[in-house]
Amino acid sequence: MSYGVTQWPTRQGVHPADHTPLDVNRRIVATRKGLHQMHIHTPEGMSAVRVERRIGDVSIGAIGLGTQNLSVPGRPERATAIATVHAALDSGVTFFDSSDAYTTEQDGQGHNELLVAEALKRYDGDTSKVILSTKGGLIYRDGAMWIRNGAPAYLKEAAKASLKRIGGDALDLYHFHKKDPNHDFGDSITALRDLLDEGIIKRAGVSNVDLDEILLAQEILDGRLSSIENHFSIGHRGQQAEMEYAAANGIAYLLWGPLGGLGGAASIAERHPALGRISIERGVSPQRVALAWELRQSSTVVPIPGAVSPEQAADSAAASSLVLSDDEVARLDSDTGQDA
Repeated sequence: MSYGVTQWPTRQGVHPADHTPLDVNRRIVATRKGLHQMHIHTPEGMSAVRVERRIGDVSIGAIGLGTQNLSVPGRPERATAIATVHAALDSGVTFFDSSDAYTTEQDGQGHNELLVAEALKRYDGDTSKVILSTKGGLIYRDGAMWIRNGAPAYLKEAAKASLKRIGGDALDLYHFHKKDPNHDFGDSITALRDLLDEGIIKRAGVSNVDLDEILLAQEILDGRLSSIENHFSIGHRGQQAEMEYAAANGIAYLLWGPLGGLGGAASIAERHPALGRISIERGVSPQRVALAWELRQSSTVVPIPGAVSPEQAADSAAASSLVLSDDEVARLDSDTGQDA
């Protein structure tokens, strides 16, 4: 199957989350080596080498799909959204990042979970190794800041509602979406621990967190933290200490906004000249090069770019088989343009 030439519009996966970068002088040694690889067949049927990652006790493709843009305002038609998920699956993607807050006010919480679950059920291939991750703790609002709710009782009920929408015996992975200043962070994580102990969720993660919060989560979860999801891209390189902690402890480090956030993907080569030059030299999209560079940042990084078309999903997935030279990585390391 061929998806043709990739066109990147001005909207690309973005979360309504901010953070304060942690003092990166607190560093833990990590590595860019030790990448697990496997041979796969690309959508065009040609053999390639794909990097894999671990998330908890399972193996996943190193490039996931962030599905937010399939459900929020400006989203594609439902048929296109489902085709986008199917294109990712065809391309070897086995990790999908959802949330009950990826929706509209009219649709209410859970639109994206229902959409992705439907797409997985309608896929005619094997989905037995797919991980559908979701999150709780944010409530969507049109044109306004999303409401945070980290109350333990709310998170438990939200997880159960997500499980009902997605189906199955337990959620594959459940993240606390963002710290709520009105509730103690530790109490929110205790709710995740209870959900693990009760078998409602199989794995627990945290999003938009600093190193102190990660360490607290690990303590409360008795070392069962499976993943961390923070903002990182070639133009947004904060929270290195958090990434390095994840690598040193074998925790998946999920990157949201890996192509620059809102409006960032389409113009990424304009902001990063080295990225543009390498993409021309390689004959691939600059988005693919950016994701391949991110995979070299640590052995547990999992970029989760958004997509609103099958072509975008397939192009992003191909980054897992794009091996950059050390010289290309060094050139990109020195390309200090900022996100849009």
